Amino acid sequence: MQHGNHHHSTLVSIPAASRLALLAVLGALAVAGPSTAGVAGSASLVQLTAAAACKERVALANAGAREIDASLRLWRLDARAAELVPGLRTRDAVTFVQRERSYSVAATSETPDPLQADEWWRGQIGLEAQVPPGPGVPVTIVDSGLDFTHPEFVGRADTLALNPQEPAPVGGEHGTMVASIIAAPLNGVGLVGIYPRAVLRSWDAAKGSGTRLESSEISAGILAAARAGKSVINLSLGSDQRDLSIELAVSEAVATGSLVVAASGNDGDRGSPVGYPAALPHVTTVAATDRSGAIAGFSSRSNYVDLAAPGTEIVVASALGRNWRPSSGTSFSSPLVAGAAAWVWTVRPELTAGQVAEILRRSARDLAPAGRDGSSGFGMLNVAAALALPTPIDDPFEPNDDIDEVSPGGDRYLSRAPSLTTKSRLASRAAGRVDTYEDPRDVYRVWLPASRTVTVTLRSSSDGDLALFSGTTASVTGRFASGRLAAAATRGTVERLRFRNSSRGRWAYVVVKLPSGTKDATYHLQVGSIRGV
Repeated sequence: MQHGNHHHSTLVSIPAASRLALLAVLGALAVAGPSTAGVAGSASLVQLTAAAACKERVALANAGAREIDASLRLWRLDARAAELVPGLRTRDAVTFVQRERSYSVAATSETPDPLQADEWWRGQIGLEAQVPPGPGVPVTIVDSGLDFTHPEFVGRADTLALNPQEPAPVGGEHGTMVASIIAAPLNGVGLVGIYPRAVLRSWDAAKGSGTRLESSEISAGILAAARAGKSVINLSLGSDQRDLSIELAVSEAVATGSLVVAASGNDGDRGSPVGYPAALPHVTTVAATDRSGAIAGFSSRSNYVDLAAPGTEIVVASALGRNWRPSSGTSFSSPLVAGAAAWVWTVRPELTAGQVAEILRRSARDLAPAGRDGSSGFGMLNVAAALALPTPIDDPFEPNDDIDEVSPGGDRYLSRAPSLTTKSRLASRAAGRVDTYEDPRDVYRVWLPASRTVTVTLRSSSDGDLALFSGTTASVTGRFASGRLAAAATRGTVERLRFRNSSRGRWAYVVVKLPSGTKDATYHLQVGSIRGV
């Protein structure tokens, strides 16, 4: 997903020479094609294996490499340090190597009237008679930084920088816009955000002139947000390439209890190529609507869209001139959902991040075509309905989409998905949700006691698939049946499988998955064992 046209019509406080320089920078961005989401320079990102994390640290540091995150063993290697990569590969010291990528912000063209003060979107998203709460669950923006000197944010309470913010000369523009939609306060000037008293945190991921967002900085920002405590993390940015470093950071955020919200992208009129992080599991993906309530032409369509929110002619705070102007893009739909999520979560603190996301989806007002679809997902954001919706079933072990996330030996194991059964606990129950696009499968580690028959029962709201894989299985993705499949049950809403373990006690994996054609389901799972059967 790329920039659209950026024709800044109000730069009233900037001298003519500076204004021309800024327009030159922004003009270059406007004509950037799909390749701008590719590699950035010759820097590389690597994840070390657990065994190599200590052994390779000194050599990497001496070569000028920068550690992004110690627990995930992520490093950024510039051109000089990247010369170490062949040796790392030879020693089997890395789990992946990828080139550093640049991400685009998901903003498109502004509208002609830079002084428009009509926040028309309030009438579309169920804000009538709703009073936003005081400070509560934070919203963290990982973006181009926030201009703390803008009139909307000067002296604003509960406004925090998670790293140094560098808003000049262009950096801070997009981040300031996004922040204002979420949390512009009731201060007598400018606009009012969806959650005016929100706790607002900003991570500046911009490099260079402040318009390039690199994957290493985005990953670091997501991790910093997650480790600062549970929050709603807004990502109004995207690339057409999958990025493993950002995927790891999102998994960490989900595992530690945060909710990640992302813009779907602005490539709807260019075929809607799959964009990231919008297409990652457990990310709440937001499309854009126009004044009529229809999906905007530029809004990217995909099966990963969860819901929609207004995204055209949205009045935002601008760091350029420190004024206000209308702008468009899924960049501005995403923060409306992020702000609404923090509002709901603050009022209903007993919810988990997954329950908040599910409430936003299930409470959305359906848009044409009827039902869940790739344009608007479940429909239009509806704050009033979300505040009143009954609490959905919890799904407490996420992320548990594959074996490396639930096995202590896995590269993505976060020690927060305990084994469902153990040597001392031979029976257990679990409940959860699966969704073809957001949560494609749930994997549970179970103990198979020696000389016993293990029974597994699945009760689901729609047809589900149940399987048991041996403990030597590396992954359950791809074909559901494999050489490591021990038992399966694949028909109906109530399924049972039995497996006789005639050998010594050992570990195995129970998998809950949806068959082709089923989009989502809730379920209850029961695991037990029978002696001598």
